[in-house]
Amino acid sequence: MTNAIHAGRIALVTGANRGIGFETARGLVAQGADVVIACRDAGRAEDAVRRLGAERPGARVAEVPLALDDLASIEACRAEVARRYGHLDLLVCNAGVFGVEHGHTAQGFEWHFGANCLGHFALTLGLLPLMAGRPDARVVTVTSAMYRKARLDFSDLDWRRRKYGKWQAYADSKLGNLLLAEELQRRLDAAGIAVKSLLSHPGYAATNSPWGGRSIKPTLMETAMLALGNALMAQSPAMGAAPSLLAAGDPSARGGDLYGPSRLGGMRGPAAKADKKIPPDPATAARLWDVASSLTGTNWGFRSAA
Repeated sequence: MTNAIHAGRIALVTGANRGIGFETARGLVAQGADVVIACRDAGRAEDAVRRLGAERPGARVAEVPLALDDLASIEACRAEVARRYGHLDLLVCNAGVFGVEHGHTAQGFEWHFGANCLGHFALTLGLLPLMAGRPDARVVTVTSAMYRKARLDFSDLDWRRRKYGKWQAYADSKLGNLLLAEELQRRLDAAGIAVKSLLSHPGYAATNSPWGGRSIKPTLMETAMLALGNALMAQSPAMGAAPSLLAAGDPSARGGDLYGPSRLGGMRGPAAKADKKIPPDPATAARLWDVASSLTGTNWGFRSAA
């Protein structure tokens, strides 16, 4: 029987054509939501729509093009969602670049920072007018436990002067996700807007996070370590999606909460509220917000929460 906690609600999930994103969309469909799959690969998006429709006849699933490495595509996605639906109840920022070689987005941002961080920032602020005023509207931003290894360098966020490190770039982008999601909640509260900004992380899930043809290109040692880790520790994509699904529907959720696996140091197990294991840093979050707003030309009229 369907647990229809999202009946009548419209949910958009980025990167929902496969892996954890697809399992997130599948879970939301099972809970009664009308789901919009937002991704750059039209063929995979259409296949995901067909699969979900076949699993649940009568399910309302659609796709919309979205390339998070291009601000023009993000604006086109926003406009299309506004045209089709007029409102949005749930946004799950799931898509991401993971361990790719050095390169830059259409606007010249380093891929991890540009897509994971700036892309979702622009998409979220673009869609917020469709969410404001909706009952229990939520933004769920998917981060990673690797944010604990981040070292944000505001003087070189695009890695043009430093020696590039793909894992460091990924970790930095995931800390950026967390800081911007927390700052979003502070600004929503200051503006009196009853939208919750929440966070999730999948732990160690068996997915290679392919994105736009720029999938991970591991070395031989990384290949061996990934294979061993997947065999010994990884949980399924469905389990990796569970924290996002809990964040989307938990009646006890408070803005800024993080959800993740509850066992093995947060790497696997049932989803639950999680300890971020880093202290709050509103000053850095506000600084990153200002940078992101300037680079993307997006702010939605928010003032500093300070």
